[in-house]
Amino acid sequence: MTAVGTAATIDVPAVRADFPILGRRVHDAPLVYLDSAATSQKPSSVLAAMDAYYRETNANVHRGVYELAAEATARFEAGRDAVARLVGSPREGVILTKNASEAINLVAWAWGVRTLVPGDEIVVTEMEHHSGIVPWQIVAGITGATVRFVPVTPGGELDMDAARALIGGGRVKMVGVVHASNVLGTINPVAEIAALAHEAGALCLVDASQSVPHMPVDFASLGCDFMAFTGHKMLGPTGIGVLVGRPEVLDAMEPFLGGGEMISDVSTSGSTWADLPWKFEAGTPPIAEAVGLGAAAEYLMAVGLDAVRAHEVDLTAHMLDALAGIRGLTVYGPRDPAARGGAVSFSMDDLHPHDIAQLIDQDGVCVRAGHHCAKPLMRVLGVGATARASTYLYNSHDDIDALVRALHAARAAFA
Repeated sequence: MTAVGTAATIDVPAVRADFPILGRRVHDAPLVYLDSAATSQKPSSVLAAMDAYYRETNANVHRGVYELAAEATARFEAGRDAVARLVGSPREGVILTKNASEAINLVAWAWGVRTLVPGDEIVVTEMEHHSGIVPWQIVAGITGATVRFVPVTPGGELDMDAARALIGGGRVKMVGVVHASNVLGTINPVAEIAALAHEAGALCLVDASQSVPHMPVDFASLGCDFMAFTGHKMLGPTGIGVLVGRPEVLDAMEPFLGGGEMISDVSTSGSTWADLPWKFEAGTPPIAEAVGLGAAAEYLMAVGLDAVRAHEVDLTAHMLDALAGIRGLTVYGPRDPAARGGAVSFSMDDLHPHDIAQLIDQDGVCVRAGHHCAKPLMRVLGVGATARASTYLYNSHDDIDALVRALHAARAAFA
């Protein structure tokens, strides 16, 4: 790794040099990657760590007694340790899953199916990614519980008066809330919501897939019981995610999946479970992916999450100003860059978001178009889809200026 950040700034050219893919061209134009809310690019240190695992220590973990297996286990667990340091959690509270969706499903099935009864309520928000809604709808269908939704205001924020009324209604057992919206960019007051949940005797799960990669996130400070996020949006590989949980809550839960190293003992009369965190990691885990995730966490900590966040606020301010100069363009979500993340969704009069994304791709500009796995929120916004440009630590003002030029060209093409 060559990139170095300070407490408040990022050396963007040095960071970009760490990402080989950013040097390529698309349609004979320089690549302008503005889709990091969907997946981030990977630095050379992550690629090298995964390559080295397969080349030097490829063996299964927690099984063999030979040197190669011991080295593989050490690299795998070092990945967990790096994630634990990144989010301020004890290592026994860091469960490695295959993605954030599986992490949320783990809680829904291991805790929800065994705990909820008819009449109980699960409160989520209209701002959730489908992964924060669908598992609870499935579990509610099994248990007889009800899923209720905190509404979103016209300004793109949670209606906290409604949240207080819903959570304090006396029947709530779980509150699920996204930390930063993948559509609106809104950063939600999750510590306040977790406190409301606990006052009501409920647990709280935070979806941090769009916050852990972009800002300092301390699990203990949030006060929640569970936190889920994915590896591929924080410079790591696909195929790995994280559930962070309070160890005492995880200890009281039964396993989600069975098999492999999640057992303490198995007999024909029954089984007992391994200690945390392995109790929830059935089967051969994503080993190389954990190694890569650890390298990604180390990269982010070396650059500094304070610097990453400050850079994102600067980029978001520049993007909001630049998009405001495009005729017929509507931006969704808060206008204050300090109150939001770097995912900026927008629409343009007379241009479908898919047309926008395809047209500007001809200039090498990559943005997402669609419902962003947030259909309830699309209905609140009164649209079927939006275009979304999302920044990360390797983007610059030049990338945003390229986006704006491409959008002007797209509008001209349809004039």
